[in-house]
Amino acid sequence: MNAHHHHTLISAAELADLLKQADHDVLVLDCRFSLAAPEAGQQAYLQGHVPGAIYANLDTDLSGPKTGLNGRHPLPTPEAFLATLRRWGLQDHTEVIAYDDAGGMFAARAWWMLRWMGHPLVRVLDGGWAAWQAQGGEVISTDASSRTPSNVQLTPHDEHLTRIDFVQTNLGNRDVMQLVDARAPDRFRGENETLDPVGGHIPGAINRFFQLNLGADGGFKPAQVLRDEFTALLGSQPVGTVVHQCGSGVTACHNLLAMTHAGLEGSRLYAGSWSEWCADQGRL
Repeated sequence: MNAHHHHTLISAAELADLLKQADHDVLVLDCRFSLAAPEAGQQAYLQGHVPGAIYANLDTDLSGPKTGLNGRHPLPTPEAFLATLRRWGLQDHTEVIAYDDAGGMFAARAWWMLRWMGHPLVRVLDGGWAAWQAQGGEVISTDASSRTPSNVQLTPHDEHLTRIDFVQTNLGNRDVMQLVDARAPDRFRGENETLDPVGGHIPGAINRFFQLNLGADGGFKPAQVLRDEFTALLGSQPVGTVVHQCGSGVTACHNLLAMTHAGLEGSRLYAGSWSEWCADQGRL
């Protein structure tokens, strides 16, 4: 196994083994969420989850306050997210495993945010909740995490992040930036837009629907397959110039995870994404 795989995905069987190891501090994050029904993820968590898992809510834990101009899922400030991680009992040595029931789209956001905060010991459960159930993983329904709050110190890695001024300044300059939009092809084309007030995409972006990272079994494709597909998409474009975006900075993290798993390290996230871009009429 290549070194970068250690910080991308974990199988259900590997997670079951990890949870049995008394000498390992493991923080499991249940990231299930529905954009259409924001309460559904927490309800699913209360009905049954991986033992010891803490519910990580996309809207309140993995996003900051919306201003109407900063997108639908703006990043929290590093200070706010650090407070959340401390509340969850994160320590320097804690291994974090994130899962959802949506192919990893929400778990990948948690994965990216922990790396952004300078905590690389984080992986996504490959195949998610379905894979956990399929291999007979234990399910509990009590909200029984007994983690003690921590006082962990983390230093954000802002090189993982790209902000709107950078995107605007470098629009069309492929020597510096190539945007990769993770939304479905129809939304990328500006059709069937249901989440944002305006359809379309940021000029110069190319499309890589995040679902293409998954195989028929719902898990990620093998690393070499992903590497071949992203290389075909990007051509000679240097990985360090790749900036991932989507509608609100969530599914973009899925492409970032897939590229990292494929050994293509160093791309970045534009978290505001289309929902921030289209909030200003002057940019349309």
